[in-house]
Amino acid sequence: MIDSELTIRKLEIFLAFMDKRNIARTAETLGISGVSVHRALHSLEEVLRCPLFAQDGRNLKPLPAAQTLAHYADEMLIVLRRAIEATRKAAGYGSGRMKLGCLYSLTTGTVPRLIMGLKRRRPEMEIDLSMNSSRELLLQLADGLLDAILVSLPGERVEMAGLETLPLFEDTFYLAVPLSMADKVTEPADLADLRHEKFVTMNEGFATAQRFDDAFREAGFRPVVVTRLNDIFSLMNMVQAGVGCSLVPHRIGKVFENSVRLIELAERYRKHQTIALVFPKNRERDPDILSLVAEARMLAHPPQD
Repeated sequence: MIDSELTIRKLEIFLAFMDKRNIARTAETLGISGVSVHRALHSLEEVLRCPLFAQDGRNLKPLPAAQTLAHYADEMLIVLRRAIEATRKAAGYGSGRMKLGCLYSLTTGTVPRLIMGLKRRRPEMEIDLSMNSSRELLLQLADGLLDAILVSLPGERVEMAGLETLPLFEDTFYLAVPLSMADKVTEPADLADLRHEKFVTMNEGFATAQRFDDAFREAGFRPVVVTRLNDIFSLMNMVQAGVGCSLVPHRIGKVFENSVRLIELAERYRKHQTIALVFPKNRERDPDILSLVAEARMLAHPPQD
């Protein structure tokens, strides 16, 4: 076993001294004190159990052992730097290729703005976009299949182990009805009055489906669900065609404002969701992730005129 006191930092200081051959100049180059340089050189002698230098007045004269160590230490640090670069490349660190996951509903405005801003910061970056439910996106992030995701945080805002979260905005759920039914529902809508209506919603695992179930639990009955879907645009098309009503986040209504009416829910049924950027904590210094976070913060807190 190599002595744990033989550190890379000490070897870097040693190589800098072998280049400058002067403690003061070495300290100035590295931005540390002369005492730190002297201590690192003396510590190497203790770890290797052999002298590396001879005292030459107020300075140190390298012995043949120091020349030998310098040769191998220089090669070792070159190989180590290559190993670090190769490891980061294998992990996608600073690769210039972003695997981004998001909810379907965020492609109406949030994600396009984020991607456009990211491309302005990093024109060379390639972005692969995947869409799925919050649950599936979190699983893919955990498996390393995605670099970062835009999802709905759990209602209780629990801390997700090993992940960093950056909240972007909060959205509120509304009742979505076809235009033909709009005049029949008073605002704010009381779900108890819609006991005999048909509904469409998302499949399990989607935040929209969870908020849907929560709201009707408050209403005290299970609605008649005609069909469940895997993307919110298909769901809104079903509402538009009169297949059934639904509960959807307010942001999606802008896309269907000419064919679907969004009606505010009564306070007791009102549900919210927090949309956030989520990424692994161990990637927080990745240049690609840093650019993504910077642009996400611009979306969350746009500059005031």
